[in-house]
Amino acid sequence: MPQRKNTFSSWRQRLAQRAVHAGWAWVRRTGSVTAEHPGRFRFGAIGEHTRLAFPLGTIFGEPWIRLGSYCIIGEQVTLTAGLMPDLDLGPDPILRIGDGVVLGRGSHVIADTTVTIGSDCYFGPYVYVTSTNHSYDDPHQPIGKQWPRMEPVEIGPGCWIGTGAVILPGARIGRNVVVAAGAVVRGTVPDHAVVAGAPAKVVRRWTPDTGWQPPLRTPAPVPIPDDITPGQLRALADLDEEAVARLAALDPDG
Repeated sequence: MPQRKNTFSSWRQRLAQRAVHAGWAWVRRTGSVTAEHPGRFRFGAIGEHTRLAFPLGTIFGEPWIRLGSYCIIGEQVTLTAGLMPDLDLGPDPILRIGDGVVLGRGSHVIADTTVTIGSDCYFGPYVYVTSTNHSYDDPHQPIGKQWPRMEPVEIGPGCWIGTGAVILPGARIGRNVVVAAGAVVRGTVPDHAVVAGAPAKVVRRWTPDTGWQPPLRTPAPVPIPDDITPGQLRALADLDEEAVARLAALDPDG
């Protein structure tokens, strides 16, 4: 025979679950960092409507970190300036992040020397950007005890950095560059390029004279017209394939 369900225990479990979820949502809201509510952090600058999601990753050297406006810093993102906390790094910022930047969950930006991320860059989760590399010149010393090499990193505006990409010291990434997931980037990447692999190589590039080479395999997305309402979009979502095909065959000029 089926066992009788303990409805009272089930009700208590649902209530406890709702309470936990509501409490965690409150903790996330309250623990996030903004210009209006910076908590213990004293960033060199943090723009309006920028938010660092809670739980935070490791953050230190924040007086030498400047965050632009309208940035979204995901959960557990590490932002550091300097080799270790409590150093005097001088009068100039070390880590600069422009306006409208999105750093995906679990990403790391390690700025032991200058790192600049241009405006409107989007990072997937678990991207690693560093201006420091371990050195191994002395074969008799542990690598972790040898003085590291440092080179500035610059990521131009409008870039998309895919999940798990690694940006190494000395990288100079141009404007509107796509870095494929898992790519390892060093050296200079030109504007309007797509790079992939480890080490990353240019696999596609746009120039004014030739356009995209090699050519794109899919047509460009068509932006949604400004006069389309949310109700019309919901109605389109309910159409079946046959109805969509009939609409596509219509003459756009009537």
